[in-house]
Amino acid sequence: MVSGSKKKRMQVFGELYEFNEQLILNLKYNRLSLKKIAEPYKFVGKIIDGEKVLGGEDGAFISEYTENLGKTDASSQIDYLNGRSVLLKKYKEESYEDYKKYSKLYVKIFFLAGVLIAVLLA
Repeated sequence: MVSGSKKKRMQVFGELYEFNEQLILNLKYNRLSLKKIAEPYKFVGKIIDGEKVLGGEDGAFISEYTENLGKTDASSQIDYLNGRSVLLKKYKEESYEDYKKYSKLYVKIFFLAGVLIAVLLA
């Protein structure tokens, strides 16, 4: 699909936001490993393993985010993750709006192309 990259970006940031929230709760109440928390997510496990799932500025942001995970004590990590939560929410909402806008645009374009082909064939 043409809007596949927009959808992937939306999914990645949605997962990262949810993972971040789970990580904050984990640091407060549990102490599970990052891998264990990342298991239910499709892209987060890949990100933690060092795989690049997005490029450009998004990839740089994700790399910076994961670079600082687990480097300090729990209270410092919670502060860091709370700060990142605001940015992740912004990226999540922005990518959702982007995906929604472009997917509607592509549907309209393909519909018009279909109409144009039908007119030319008639």
